[in-house]
Amino acid sequence: MAIDAATVRKVAFLARIKTPEDRLEPLASELNGIMAWIDQLSEVDVEGVEPMTSNVAQALRLRDDVVTDGNKVADVLSNAPKSADGFFAVPKVVE
Repeated sequence: MAIDAATVRKVAFLARIKTPEDRLEPLASELNGIMAWIDQLSEVDVEGVEPMTSNVAQALRLRDDVVTDGNKVADVLSNAPKSADGFFAVPKVVE
C-alpha cells in the first residue's frame, strides 16, 4: 500500500494535526518506510511461537473472585475535607 501526500493530508485532517504542505511529501516517505517495515515483519515465520505477555516466564497469582461492598467507608472519608453520615459533604451549588 503506497501512501501519497493526499493520504497524509487526509489523515492529518482527520487527526486534527496541522501539517504544512512542504511536510506532506517527507511524511509520506516516512510512512511508506514504516509500512515496508510492517510488510517485512509479516514475512517472519512465527509458527509454533507462543504469544508473550512478558519477557520473563512466570505464573500469574490468582485470587478468588469474591464480590464485596469494600467496607472502606471510613478510609475513603478520611481524605474528605468534610463528611456527614457516611457521605462527602459539599457546598450547595444550586439555588
